[in-house]
Amino acid sequence: MIHSSLPINLATAAVSADEQKYIDILQSAEASRKDKADACRLLSRCATEASVEPLAALLDNEELAHMARYGLETIDSPKVNEVLRAALGKVKGRLLAGVIGSLGVRKDAGSVEAMIPLLKDADPIVAQAAARALGSIGTREAVQALMRAVDQVAPASHLAFCEGLFRAAERAAA
Repeated sequence: MIHSSLPINLATAAVSADEQKYIDILQSAEASRKDKADACRLLSRCATEASVEPLAALLDNEELAHMARYGLETIDSPKVNEVLRAALGKVKGRLLAGVIGSLGVRKDAGSVEAMIPLLKDADPIVAQAAARALGSIGTREAVQALMRAVDQVAPASHLAFCEGLFRAAERAAA
């Protein structure tokens, strides 16, 4: 069983030992879904680039993708953006919307070009996630794509597109 809290000021060696322990849990065939979810959560506190691939391997797992993204979002490495961008072409539906959301959380300007076509996705959950994420990223290209698309979306998605524009405005004002 994984303990739910880590000391706040761990020595580098302790963090590495903890990180490896959580990676081992993620890669274990015997670990329960709960233990793997807990490992993802705990990695969000101590993960380094060494955790990127083990967490990325869960991005297509319906039960663990959310927690894997939670762990990935906190890692300060461009490799995270690369694996999330790669996942854009591999997952569908809610999993795709989650990956899009994580790229928005990370404000990954490198994903804007790949996300723009998703504004017209047939799945409204995906299109809405793209609108919100592009707004969070807030680059000129992202804002222009949102402005072009906002009047062409289904009424059910209009609010999400407006929210994306508001997010971009807040980012520009900050």
